[in-house]
Amino acid sequence: MQQNDIQTIKQLVDEAKTILIIQADNPDGDSLASSLALEQILHKLGKEPIMYCGVDMPSYLRYLSGWDRVSNELPTSFDMSIIVDTSSVKLLEKLGTEGKLGWLGAKPCVVLDHHQTTEASDKIEFATAYINDPAVSSTGELLYKLAKQAGWDVDKIAGEFIMTAILSDSQGLTNSLATAETYRVMAELTEAGIDRPSLEEKRREFGKMTQAIFRYKAELITRTQFASDGRIAYLSIPQKEIIEYSPQYNPAPLIQPDILQTEGVAIAVVFKQYDGGRVTAAIRCNNGYAVGDKLAEHFGGGGHAYASGFKKTDGTSLEAIQAECIKYATTLLDNLDKE
Repeated sequence: MQQNDIQTIKQLVDEAKTILIIQADNPDGDSLASSLALEQILHKLGKEPIMYCGVDMPSYLRYLSGWDRVSNELPTSFDMSIIVDTSSVKLLEKLGTEGKLGWLGAKPCVVLDHHQTTEASDKIEFATAYINDPAVSSTGELLYKLAKQAGWDVDKIAGEFIMTAILSDSQGLTNSLATAETYRVMAELTEAGIDRPSLEEKRREFGKMTQAIFRYKAELITRTQFASDGRIAYLSIPQKEIIEYSPQYNPAPLIQPDILQTEGVAIAVVFKQYDGGRVTAAIRCNNGYAVGDKLAEHFGGGGHAYASGFKKTDGTSLEAIQAECIKYATTLLDNLDKE
């Protein structure tokens, strides 16, 4: 994180009143918690933050207080924008299709992210200031460091969201995204009074399932298929089930943790098949199999080494996408074995 970037961002924030906080069209625990933390930090600075995301917040994230302040309608009046947890213009698809990316480019824009962007054409070129540090565990950790160096107050509310963001992308500090520096940040947050067990209890309480969801989970387990000598596990969710069950519990996070607990599984992929030919995939990898980002990028998506995703809207059949996904994932795993 360069000092001149920090000073540029600090000056832009100092000069702005209404600040738009933007998440990508695939929100997750890091993006939402980082947005909420940034909202609190900006409030303390006397600013008027507005949170935006092109899609509705997934049900599994709604245990985070303040999720309902995220609007899916872009305001017409703001002084600057801060894009969190993405450096990819492709993941701002709704703004692009609505012709509103130019609204962001017409005002100062800051990008805060930790994802590697492989294609130059994918970069958010209109950004005034750009901090992307793949060495940090999460955008939450990046925001914490930025706030400290900019002299912004991180109170208990913001600190809880930052800790939540870190725990989300590091899968509870269990994957290799968590570095020694991540643990130092977690220690500082703990010393500041942030109670990790209480955060985990909130998540677990909200994540409790009804009997109907419990039985649906059993059905998903039965439908899970294995490939590549058991290293790859996958299943598909038709739109009918998405409509029926997603309002209660997103099928992907419902089943993927259990799949990854299966002996020999390196990668778990949950495909969703929508009417009209759209297919999405949520990819999760076990520790030591850091190929999720490469697998997603092969299909035009992105994300982390351990958590990523993609979508296909060109009419390619689910069966063809699954076959290619298994084939390429197998190649990635085989290449890991050779290293």
